[in-house]
Amino acid sequence: FASFFVVRQIFVSFIHPPLKNLLGTKVYDVDGKTYYDFLSAYSAVNQGHCHPKIIDALVEQAKKLTLTSRAFHNDCLGEYVEFITSFFGYDRILPMNTGVEGGETAVKLARRWGYDVKGIPPNKARILFAGNNFWGRTLAAISR
Repeated sequence: FASFFVVRQIFVSFIHPPLKNLLGTKVYDVDGKTYYDFLSAYSAVNQGHCHPKIIDALVEQAKKLTLTSRAFHNDCLGEYVEFITSFFGYDRILPMNTGVEGGETAVKLARRWGYDVKGIPPNKARILFAGNNFWGRTLAAISR
């Protein structure tokens, strides 16, 4: 592990020992020390790490189709779109994989609305963000 720690100190800005295993609400570092995960990967794993039902569903789905881009349709998209638009009363939807995609898309939609509806001159739209608010690691999310 010595070389790992040297590389870690040079290239990575972590303040905790490297984690080796995660299970349920607990995480374990390379030294075997146990921690409770109150961060939950920024709410990405509120159900706990390696939940057996989620792992089983993931493995079963991955055997059939792991991921499709929005540029392609799959055999579940139509049924999903029909259900979700009907459920929420929307005309259409734009499915996303992550919350950060939602944030980035919200910024683009707000800017487009400003130009098209409010009549803001081209390249003059300004987007305001709340300070000290983490919603992802993208250019819009980290820009000041």
